[in-house]
Amino acid sequence: MRILIAEDDAISARVLESALVKWGHEVCAVTTGAAALAALKQADAPQLAILDWMMPEMDGVEVCLHIRPLLADRALYIILLTARGQKQDIVAGLEAGADDYLVKPFDREELRARLNAGIRILNLQAELTDRVRQLEVALQRVHELQGLLPICCYCKKVRDDQNYWHEVENYISTRSGTIFSHGICPDCRDRFVKAQLEEIAHPR
Repeated sequence: MRILIAEDDAISARVLESALVKWGHEVCAVTTGAAALAALKQADAPQLAILDWMMPEMDGVEVCLHIRPLLADRALYIILLTARGQKQDIVAGLEAGADDYLVKPFDREELRARLNAGIRILNLQAELTDRVRQLEVALQRVHELQGLLPICCYCKKVRDDQNYWHEVENYISTRSGTIFSHGICPDCRDRFVKAQLEEIAHPR
């Protein structure tokens, strides 16, 4: 996964990047909050970000406050990294829009566990988005089957919006995924099938 690191301390940034690359992630590194915000605004921005709290130009909390209102249609998991470990600091970071919080100096295995938790949440969000999209398509198909539907009173074909005529089963199946199994109703059996059977049994 592509992960954004926003860390102005060169040693901390190097340690973070080394660990992430070792775990198979692709890293995008910046050194200021303004650069982090600009990177997260891009259409192809990483879905996971590790932001240092204290940075030049704009701190990690300010980045969270600015980026969250812009992400109505895109998932982003933010881990805030800081030496400030008081309860009120943690609350302030989470209320600003961070999803998780890691106190410096961090433990590598704890970082890895929190990253994996973030990745699981992002995958679940992606699955949910896909399910919602499928539901919207299904509802659209149902909507297409509603309303006035012209049908020929002789052959029973139906007319679509482009003025083409279709067999009823073809029209419905292409718009709803319905699969038809053909049979013979009692009226048609009496009117057509019996007559055909009698003609076969007693040809003229």
